[in-house]
Amino acid sequence: MLRFGKGVVKHRRLILILSVLLLIPAVIGFLNTRINYDILYYLPDEIETMKGQDILLNDFGKGAYGIFVCDGLSTADQIKLEEKVSKVEHVASVICYSSLTGGEIPADMLPGNIKDIFYSKDGKGCLMFIFFDSTSSSEETMKAIKDVRAVAGKQCLLSSMAAVVTDTKDLVQEQTPVYTAIAVALALLVLMLTMDSYIVPVLFLADIGMTIVYNLGSNFIAGEMSFITMALVAILQLGVTMDYSIFLYHSFVEQQTIYGDKEEAMAHAVAATLTSVTGSSLTTIAGFLAMCFMTFTLGLDMGIVMAKGVIFGVIGCVTILPSMILACDKAVEKTRHRFTLKLPSKGLAGFFEKGYIPAAIILLLLWIPAVFGYSRINVYYKLDNSLPEDLQCVQANKALEAGYDMNSVCMILADANQPAKETKKMLEDIKKIDGVEFAIGLDSLQGSLVPDDIMTFDKAKDFKSDKYKLLLISSKYQVATDEANAQCDEINGIVKSYDKNAMFIGEAPATKDLINMTDRDFKVVSAVSIGAIFILIMVVLKSVTIPVILVTVVELAIYLNMSISYFSGTTLPFIASICVGTIQLGATIDYAILMTTRYKTERIAGQDRKPAVKTAVETSVNSVFSSALGFFAATIGCAFYSNIDLIASICKLLARGALLSMVVVILLLPALLLIFDPVIIRTTAGMKCCVEREKEKHNQKRAGGMAHQA
Repeated sequence: MLRFGKGVVKHRRLILILSVLLLIPAVIGFLNTRINYDILYYLPDEIETMKGQDILLNDFGKGAYGIFVCDGLSTADQIKLEEKVSKVEHVASVICYSSLTGGEIPADMLPGNIKDIFYSKDGKGCLMFIFFDSTSSSEETMKAIKDVRAVAGKQCLLSSMAAVVTDTKDLVQEQTPVYTAIAVALALLVLMLTMDSYIVPVLFLADIGMTIVYNLGSNFIAGEMSFITMALVAILQLGVTMDYSIFLYHSFVEQQTIYGDKEEAMAHAVAATLTSVTGSSLTTIAGFLAMCFMTFTLGLDMGIVMAKGVIFGVIGCVTILPSMILACDKAVEKTRHRFTLKLPSKGLAGFFEKGYIPAAIILLLLWIPAVFGYSRINVYYKLDNSLPEDLQCVQANKALEAGYDMNSVCMILADANQPAKETKKMLEDIKKIDGVEFAIGLDSLQGSLVPDDIMTFDKAKDFKSDKYKLLLISSKYQVATDEANAQCDEINGIVKSYDKNAMFIGEAPATKDLINMTDRDFKVVSAVSIGAIFILIMVVLKSVTIPVILVTVVELAIYLNMSISYFSGTTLPFIASICVGTIQLGATIDYAILMTTRYKTERIAGQDRKPAVKTAVETSVNSVFSSALGFFAATIGCAFYSNIDLIASICKLLARGALLSMVVVILLLPALLLIFDPVIIRTTAGMKCCVEREKEKHNQKRAGGMAHQA
């Protein structure tokens, strides 16, 4: 390790030159990495709803679809608008009353159940069903959404998953640079208050900023990443890897008291940092990689990118940052200041000599409300619930519900050779299900709405291919509700009873699949992250009991964090409930490892349990404080600035989680180390000497007692 440190110091100028040059391919890679804004895209390919989407695209030339809610248009205006929308690039087809009939059948002559499909309850509005020739997340569809809106003007609103994706993209691109800048500013402020030089925090952020760019650029290899990953990667990498920079600098300052030469001191600091940070970073990486075990592959996307960011952070910390500090040595010295924000470490250490048992009892009792709230947190899956109320897609969904009693439209892909009579019977059965507003297909349109001689072949092919016939089902229930999920089961049951190979697809059944998968993923990710981190701590600290204590302490902070959402009446986006716990565990377990490592060192060196814990608290509490405050600063800005609840909720939970982990580690861990010291020294490798000392003390005390009695 020391040889590596000396190599970094010797070649520091070359390292700085290469680090700057590497930014060029990294930026190019990032600019050419596609960002995916469709969360449902990450459902597994093998499930029926995803297979059906592929069939819809391949057999019908239709990918994304949406409903155009038009207000106050005459039949003539409908025809004109339908013609304009049909000419928009990447619009596959438009289905509405006027396009099916050419306006030859007056609306007043339509059967009531058919009229309700295309016209609002007050008769002033009408609907158009628009199909696009690409998927909801494609650039072509998002451009087509904007073009359709431009053609239609403010009189029409487009309700669809594709519209949600488009509006989400615009919001993310607008807000990400702002809240990232806020995170940098707050982190800089915290570092300036906790470091002894004003220029050192700037160097920290410069180093971390470069590694973030490397991480983003390397995603070009995968081809794309999700918008959630892209929105969070910078602030999470900043918050998580800031510890490594702090450790390096503190080690450098400490080494200067031993070695007069700064280059020699930095070489030893790099060696010490590499040894320490490698172990602590593994727990963070394990936490992120646990998300890769999700069936919902958004976890794989987030997990790999975040874990990669930690690796880049460690590399930058032991190569780029030392080079920067040495290169800016004069500026560092000139900007030193005396005031640093710290906790009263001696006071806290003194408290645990007497009050550790009451502290442990009080904090452990918090498990009761923590478990109660944690097990009852409310989550939502409807993606537009995370968006601001004034967005066009949200307004369109509200207009659709208010004017047409409609919340979602799904589709059935049935056998093209299914007899028309059987198809009509199936649709009649589906119509009887509670909440179904309409169920139509080519067979039900011909004869009831459009005479055969009026229905053109061009419109007929919108409903039928060589292998499948397309049926449309509308529901008044909101996606992801219990009513909608039960309705999906009923519809699917009827469909399969008529044709076992038929498929029920669309946002509602896809979201139902998402709910089922994430329930399983939540349990798997939690188990994997706890298991992996437990094993890593056991290997690093060579103990069986220490991992139990450390994981228990941080898990209490996680449970408290999530339970606050329940007690405050906050409904969380589903992805937050899955990923926050594992990120908080991986990122903040280091606080506990730092304190426990020092306790273990002091015990092996010969100190009794109370002095050992006291020293551990005194020496580590402010490192924990700085680390937690930095993580909090990196995430809290986004939590309050972003009005995309999916992103803001994750950041709010992580910001709160960092502080809770800090408090629980500082107040509970020392107490548990004191209480379980007899067990720890007997179940931890290298602490046999402590056991021998305890036996010797016990024998001496016993011998003294016997002498006194004599």
